[in-house]
Amino acid sequence: MRLTRVTLAVAAGALAPALLLSTPSFAAPVPPSAAASAVSDTGSPYDGMDIHDLRIAILRILADPDSGKRVTREINELLDHGTAQDIRTWLETGYRLAQFEDDRVAIVRLLADPDSGRRVIREVNELLDHGTAEEVRTWLETGYRLAQFEDDRVAVLRMLADPGISDAMRAAVNAVLDTHSPEALRHFLEVGRYEVDG
Repeated sequence: MRLTRVTLAVAAGALAPALLLSTPSFAAPVPPSAAASAVSDTGSPYDGMDIHDLRIAILRILADPDSGKRVTREINELLDHGTAQDIRTWLETGYRLAQFEDDRVAIVRLLADPDSGRRVIREVNELLDHGTAEEVRTWLETGYRLAQFEDDRVAVLRMLADPGISDAMRAAVNAVLDTHSPEALRHFLEVGRYEVDG
């Protein structure tokens, strides 16, 4: 069964572009917030889908790198034993809850990451105390990058304040600060600073 599921996931991934272009009603699953809105206005966006279309929808979620352990486990259970109504119900309500749990696990892991600075830690703690599913997901998609960028800038500026910094390191730090790129700063802290001579 596992081999069949992997084959189905690969097939769904390969067919996704064609399906998106040829059958807009089978496009990627509606985000949970949009799905909730659609349910309240006109019924579930999944009501018109048959078992084949519903399975493709959850296979797309399974192929998403943001899908964590609970989402993956529940999709595998649905692929093994789920009826069309089981899958439909999960897409309408269960997916949001499973993704929320996986997202909370992801942000808790950031607390243990030595690269997490003050802003990341502060924002993670705020999310754990009061964050909704949508707020946690939005933070992981966009807020984390910005918070990490601020923490990385602080770390690099501290390097400049070191009285023992070499001229080569000072030039490298100033060059990376001039890029204003979160990715460049992260790469410099992880790799680039160890490659500077002197």
